[in-house]
Amino acid sequence: MSTGRLTIDLDAVAANWRTLDAKTASDVQTAAVVKADAYGLGVAKVGRALAAAGARRFFVAVAEEGAALRQALGPGPEISIFSGHMSGDTDMVHDLGLVPMLNSVEQMTRHFEALPGHPFGIQLDTGMNRLGMEPGEWSALRELCVAQGPRLIMSHLACADEPDHAMNQQQLSTFLEMTAEIEAPRSLSATGGILLGSQYHFDLTRPGIGLYGGLPYEEARPVVELNLPVVQTRSLAVGETVGYANSWVAERPSRIATVSGGYADGLSRQASNKAVMFYEDTPCPIVGRISMDLICVDITHIRETPKSLEILGKHQNIDDLANISKTIGYEVLTQLGTRYARYYARGREE
Repeated sequence: MSTGRLTIDLDAVAANWRTLDAKTASDVQTAAVVKADAYGLGVAKVGRALAAAGARRFFVAVAEEGAALRQALGPGPEISIFSGHMSGDTDMVHDLGLVPMLNSVEQMTRHFEALPGHPFGIQLDTGMNRLGMEPGEWSALRELCVAQGPRLIMSHLACADEPDHAMNQQQLSTFLEMTAEIEAPRSLSATGGILLGSQYHFDLTRPGIGLYGGLPYEEARPVVELNLPVVQTRSLAVGETVGYANSWVAERPSRIATVSGGYADGLSRQASNKAVMFYEDTPCPIVGRISMDLICVDITHIRETPKSLEILGKHQNIDDLANISKTIGYEVLTQLGTRYARYYARGREE
């Protein structure tokens, strides 16, 4: 096989959902965020695994993602759209039973005029300045919106991965003020907010990255393993170089493995000459620049000639690789390329 093998542990995804669900009270519903093709891991299979685990409400970014998820799950589970009711979405929202989270006066007008009586939610801006109605706008429309019976009123925390950040309490206070005396279900927290404590949980939580093994959920079970096949090995003399721009020079007689994978597969050039891959339990440094399709690895210190090397797995998770690449685990996951052979495994429940 000349492409990398990406293994996705669906039991780990389900276990992470159940553990996060258990961190809230019994009357708090736990949804699942599966936007961006379930963070790059395949919305159909991941969505079905989460539904089997007990998830009954799902969130995606745009209506087209909702359509793909509805096709996978069939009727029944509720699918909400963060971007709301956009122009051109009406038929999909109606025909597929999607629930748009209305973000503006324009969206509210569009939804109420085009689909009177169709379920909807409201997104409020509590200080992130990204999506949702601002306090003044909401104040003018609140009575009208509440009278229509929203399925959910939500907002989103900007700094939940920093538990001591003052923004968390500020947004909580703003959300409480904006939703005071409203009986509709409320939601403020994704993964980070769940970990902040019960005052942030309200009626529904929306875990995302924690389902897929990423921070800030440190207890998460790892979900992905990525192995790249060795295409060729060669021996280098002292002074020979590897890769573009001669960015690595052999300081000893060396043995180099060239593996199939590169930045076209979502493996950042920022990890060049910094990250490692693993042969069994042994780390092997990446040497030279990561190129579009190939990565060179120093295997001088191992006796065997490996058939493949691991870049994501038990020794190095998405956040480890993200730190080296000066990014975040979310980006590592969502950038995983389409050339990998994907295997959906059922791991051992713990």
